[in-house]
Amino acid sequence: MWDEAFPSFLIGLREGLEAGLIVSILVATLVRAGQKGRLPQVWTGVAAAVALSLSFGAVLTFTAANLSGHAQEAFGGVLSLIAVGFVTAMVFWMRRSARTLSADLKEKVQASLTMGAGALVFTSFLAVAREGLETSLFLWTNARTAGESTGPLVGAAVGLLLSVGLCWGLYRRALKMNLTKFFTITGAGLIVVAAGVLGYGLRDLQESGLVGGGSTYAFDLSGHLDASSWYATLVQGTLNLTVTMTVLQVVGYIAYLSIVMTLFVEGVRGGKAAPAAAPAAAKPSEAVKPEAAKPDAVKPVGAGRPRWVLPTAVIAVPVVVAGAVIAVSDGKQDGSATVAVSEKECGKGFGSPQPGQQVFQMHNTGDKVSEVYLVNPGSGAVYGEIEGLAPGTTRALTATIGSGDYAWRCVPTGGTSVTSATVHVTGGAEVKAVKPVSEDDLKAPLDSYKDYVNKGLATLMTQTQKIQADVRAGDLATAKADWLTAHLQYASLGAAYGTFADLDKKIDGRPDGYADKEQDPGFTGFLRLEYGLWHGRSAADLTPVADELAQNVAKLVHDFPGQDFDPGDLPLRAHEILENTLQFELTGDTDMGSGTSLATTQANLAGTQELLTLLQPLLDERDPQVLVRVNAGMKRVGDLVAAARTADGWTPMDKLPADTRRRLNGATGQLLEDLSPVPALLEIRKAA
Repeated sequence: MWDEAFPSFLIGLREGLEAGLIVSILVATLVRAGQKGRLPQVWTGVAAAVALSLSFGAVLTFTAANLSGHAQEAFGGVLSLIAVGFVTAMVFWMRRSARTLSADLKEKVQASLTMGAGALVFTSFLAVAREGLETSLFLWTNARTAGESTGPLVGAAVGLLLSVGLCWGLYRRALKMNLTKFFTITGAGLIVVAAGVLGYGLRDLQESGLVGGGSTYAFDLSGHLDASSWYATLVQGTLNLTVTMTVLQVVGYIAYLSIVMTLFVEGVRGGKAAPAAAPAAAKPSEAVKPEAAKPDAVKPVGAGRPRWVLPTAVIAVPVVVAGAVIAVSDGKQDGSATVAVSEKECGKGFGSPQPGQQVFQMHNTGDKVSEVYLVNPGSGAVYGEIEGLAPGTTRALTATIGSGDYAWRCVPTGGTSVTSATVHVTGGAEVKAVKPVSEDDLKAPLDSYKDYVNKGLATLMTQTQKIQADVRAGDLATAKADWLTAHLQYASLGAAYGTFADLDKKIDGRPDGYADKEQDPGFTGFLRLEYGLWHGRSAADLTPVADELAQNVAKLVHDFPGQDFDPGDLPLRAHEILENTLQFELTGDTDMGSGTSLATTQANLAGTQELLTLLQPLLDERDPQVLVRVNAGMKRVGDLVAAARTADGWTPMDKLPADTRRRLNGATGQLLEDLSPVPALLEIRKAA
C-alpha cells in the first residue's frame, strides 16, 4: 500500500506544513498584539476552510460516480490536468513567497483587527482554503490514479499528522528546521509526481475519446515485465509509469518534467545567489510572547450576536452548497432521456437520439420485474441492457449511438416480450454491438463438452479403481503415482464441477468446516487420500478411503449423463475454473502433503483450454481479440507453471521463490481479467 500512499503522503506533508505555518503566524501575531480573545475567529476560518475542502472532495467523488464511463474518463482527465497546474503553481509560489509570507500575513491580520470578527475569519479562511482545495483535488486525483482510496487516504493522513507535529514543534521552539531546504526537496518530489499525474490524465482523455492516439504506444513491456511485481507496482504507484504507455503520455511526461524541473532548479540556484535570512515563516515562535493586553478601542463587529452564530454559519455554508449539488443531481445525468419499460409502454419517451454516447433513464412503469435491451430490431444485436429492473424503479443505461436502427425490447418476468417502434439514426459512426446468443447457439458446444466429460469420467473410473487396488495390495508408493494421475484427470474436467452436485465435495472436497479437519470422517475423496498417503497412514487405514473414492466416481459416471447442465453456465466456467485455481491451488490451500498444487493448476489450464476451443467460433463472431489476449495469457501462466517442474518433481507452493509466486499470481490475475468478457459476450439474452 505504501507505493499508493507515498504521493499523497508527500502532498499531505507539504500542504499541511504550509497551512500549519500560516495558522502559526496568524496565532503568533494575535498573541503578540494581546488579542488572544480573537483566536476563536482564526479557528472558525480554519474550520470553514477544512469543511469547504472536504465538501469539495465529496462533490468530486459524487460527480464522477454518476457519470458514464467515457464521461468519467474525460472528467478525471481534465481534473488531473488542473491538479497538475495547481501543484506546479503551488511549488513555485512557495519557493518565491516563503521569505515574505510572515510579513504579508501579519499586515493582513493587523488590518483585520480594525474591521471586526468577520474580516479575521475571512483572512484565516482564505489563507487555509487555498491549501485545502489544492490538497482535496490532488488527493482525489491520486485516489483515481491508484484505483482505490485506502492507500492515498492513509498516506495523506500520515502526512497531515506529521505536518501538525512539525508546526507545533516550530511554534513551541522545540524544533529547528531548514524550511527552505524542506520546500526545495519536496517541491522537486512533487514535480516528479505531477509529471506522472499528467501522463495518467492524458491517458484518461485518450480513453474518453477527447484526445486521439489511444492505440499508438511508445512501448509495451507487458510481455517482458510483470505488471503486478513489487518493483512495477512501486514505480507505477510513485511515478505513474506503467508497463504500457502511449506516445502522448511519454511526450507529455518528459516535456513537463524537463521544462518544469529545469525552471525550478534554476530558480533555486538564483535564490541562493542572493544573501537571505531564514524564511520568516519558519519563526512564528519569535512572536509568541504577548505584550500587555490592551482593550479594543472599537467594539468588534458582531459582538452583540451569540458567539456560535458566525462559526456555525461559516462552516455550514460549504456543506449546504455541496448537499444542494448532490440533491439537485439526484444521480441523474444532464440531458438524459427517461424511457418507460413495461408491456404496455415499452420505449415510451424514446425520441430521435443524437449520435454519440447517450444516457437513458430506464423507468419500469409496469408491475413486473423486467429486463430491457437496446437492440437493432433487424439483427437483434444488443447495444445496452439492464437486468432485474424492479417495478417503479429507475436505473441509468449508457449506450453509444451510431448510424442505424434502434429499438427497445422489454422482457418482463412471466410476461410477454415487447419491442418498441424503431428509430433510425443517421450521421453517426458505426457502433459495435453484441450479437445475441441463444440456447441453440450453445447446444453444439455443450454437447461436445458433455461428450468430453463422459469420456474423461470413464478414464477416471479406471484410474480410481487402480488406486483402490494399489492400496488394497499395500503398495502405497505406486498408489501415490496413480493418485496424481487420477487427480489431474479429475482437475481437467473443471467446467463440469457445477453439474457434479454433492458428488464433487465427496470426490475432491476440502476439509474446511469439519470439526476435526483432516481427521473428520466427513472428509473424503482425493484430498483425504492424499493426506493419508503423504502422512504415513497405513494401507489398512486408507483402504476405506480408496474404496469410497472409487464408489463415488462410479456413481458420478452413472449419474452424469442424466444431470442438467444449463447452457448458460458453460461460458461462466471458463472464468470460474481459474478463479478457483487462484483461490485454492495457488495459495496452497488444497495441498494435503503431495506438493503438487502446480500440477493441478496445469490440469485446470488444460480444462479451460478445452472449453475455450469449443466456444471459439462463438467468441470469434463477437470479439476475435478476446481469445488473442486469453491465449497469450494462458501461455504465460502455463510457462510459469511448467518452469516449476524439475527432474525431482513438482515444486510445492511454499517452496516456490517469492518473486516467482508473485509473478504467477499476477499472471493468473491478469488472465482472469482477460477472461472476464467471455460470460458477457456469450450470455443468453432474451432479446435474441
